Amino acid sequence: MSLLARISAHTDERLTHRVGIGLMLLAVFVFSFGDATGKFIVATTPIGQFLCLRACAALLLLSPMIWRKRQDFAKLERPGLQLVRVAFSTTEVTSFFLATVYLPLADVVTYYLACPIFVTALSAIALHERVGWRRWSAILVGFAGVLIALRPSPQSFSWPALIALCGSFSFAGLMLITRHLRRTPDVVMITSQFVGTLLFGAVLAPIGWVTPTPWGILLFAAAGMISVCAFLCINRSLKLASASTVVPYQYSMIIWAVILGFVVFGDMPSPATLVGAAIIIGAGLYIFLRERTLGREEPAVGTPDDSPLQSKFRFEGLFLKNRLRKSRCTLS
Repeated sequence: MSLLARISAHTDERLTHRVGIGLMLLAVFVFSFGDATGKFIVATTPIGQFLCLRACAALLLLSPMIWRKRQDFAKLERPGLQLVRVAFSTTEVTSFFLATVYLPLADVVTYYLACPIFVTALSAIALHERVGWRRWSAILVGFAGVLIALRPSPQSFSWPALIALCGSFSFAGLMLITRHLRRTPDVVMITSQFVGTLLFGAVLAPIGWVTPTPWGILLFAAAGMISVCAFLCINRSLKLASASTVVPYQYSMIIWAVILGFVVFGDMPSPATLVGAAIIIGAGLYIFLRERTLGREEPAVGTPDDSPLQSKFRFEGLFLKNRLRKSRCTLS
């Protein structure tokens, strides 16, 4: 049993939560570093070539895990929904890196911080989940933060900003579908995302192909390795602690985006971007706290190193505990 599996089985819930939070903070830092690396690459390399070679590097790194878990690919849960998830994932990653070609990294990340707000709004509209006036108010406040950061005017309301917002909406759709496919193994989730990116990038790669130098190949390999490590850290984090515990720490991404954007690219975010980011973060945190109060947080599950029986009992136990919490909130 691996170290993380032992921690997951540990009776001290505070320890598992701390490790989950630590992994989420590490994932955010790694993702931020990967975003900066991608922005650096796409400044001189076509977006299709970048997506294709980044996905190739990631799949090569994942190949031992894919081989070990190849039986998990035999029966896909809801194949049609899996394809929609891959489409959302491909749109999201393409939009993000395409937007970074024209916008500072902190600006793009600010639009992506609105994802939890979009998820809550889409849950009410598309999934008919009940959302009370408090959370609708937080959603409206969050959208106001987006508008402040966007600074809509004939000069600043540009198509790169719209691409970034499109990516944020796609990321929200990706999160919603991932909720419904929680039983899909991690390796299947990650692999399908990179395969989708590889196929889309391969179609665009011949357009403006630039033969990479040895240094460029190292950068592509680093981008693939960074993305794989970040995904694994996030998945492990959500298995050790509930979503409402660890997801708010994703907002630390704006800190790294500002630092890396200034140090690497000399970008200084505008006061409007910082104010908008603060409003978005505040609204998002309120939504997370409200979800916890209503008992709607999603439970953590066992790590992949658990036996199937251990994972099943841990998941069902937390599910029943969550249902009881919901019942008490309904009665009150």
